[in-house]
Amino acid sequence: MRKYVYDMHVHSSEGSACGNSPVRDMVRAFAKAGYSGFVLTDHFVHGNTAIPKNLPWERRMRAYYAIYEEAKEEAADWDIDVMFGLEHAYERGKEVLTYGIDLAFLLAHPELEQVNIDTYVKLVHEEGGLCFQAHPYRWASYIPEGVEPRLDIVDGLEVFNACNPPLANEKARQAFQKRPHLLLSSGSDAHATWDTIGFSGLAFPERIRSGKELVKALKARQGEPIEGKSILNYIKMEDTLNEVQEGN
Repeated sequence: MRKYVYDMHVHSSEGSACGNSPVRDMVRAFAKAGYSGFVLTDHFVHGNTAIPKNLPWERRMRAYYAIYEEAKEEAADWDIDVMFGLEHAYERGKEVLTYGIDLAFLLAHPELEQVNIDTYVKLVHEEGGLCFQAHPYRWASYIPEGVEPRLDIVDGLEVFNACNPPLANEKARQAFQKRPHLLLSSGSDAHATWDTIGFSGLAFPERIRSGKELVKALKARQGEPIEGKSILNYIKMEDTLNEVQEGN
């Protein structure tokens, strides 16, 4: 059976101030790397966003969402799928990846700029979306020591982040093993076309074309995590295995 590989954590220069490549270039890079698509998760209002924070809420949200729309337009030319998501920062540098929401949700909730993480997750859940703890055990200058991830309220966690050192990813994997009710994710956290693209993601048995389809597949635990493997080699290996099985 063919596997469809999606990166769950991707940034662009238009949406993230720390991004280095335009979103159309990111789409082309992921297509060339063999992906079936990715989730665009630019930094949101509390994070390192590239959207001016002095704009009225509606203008900010439309500008933020327009980057995804541009990515989707480019993706159509490459026959891959891009889903909308975001990376929401909360107290002292921790972040959650959010899937299954859209522009209507953002426009309807200007309070997202003020609410705490518990309320944020509650609102996402009411919309039918999911929240995953991003790089739960990353250590960095902007993350004070002792700040723990909120694994008590999120739906899942990123067990592999290609930008993390191995020890941080191993700690995330151990945390997941102790909490089997959680869902898991894997992503590049790519900020540029020359970044960590091609060695992470989730492999699904069917193509995913929308945020709602993504949420359904995640809840069904259909995504097989790719952790440090070459996507192209993984796909070739799966194709070879399929040919052998069909031959039998």
